[in-house]
Amino acid sequence: MSITRHLRSASGHAARATRVDALARWHVRSQEVARRNAMISMTELTQRRIEREEVEEFLVRHRRAYAAREAHARRTRPA
Repeated sequence: MSITRHLRSASGHAARATRVDALARWHVRSQEVARRNAMISMTELTQRRIEREEVEEFLVRHRRAYAAREAHARRTRPA
């Protein structure tokens, strides 16, 4: 076999081996991508939950302060 023919055969085999290896590992890559997506989603949902809780706490404090001002205004209003 000539050197050129041998190199072509070897490079073709290497290309097929690379494709086969990639195909054999697709499930690992797929799992890694799914895990990454899940982590990104979890981070986003956690940030939204924290923000929602902060808004709820603000509204509770605001309602209490408003109720206290209203109660004070009723007590101090001239009859």
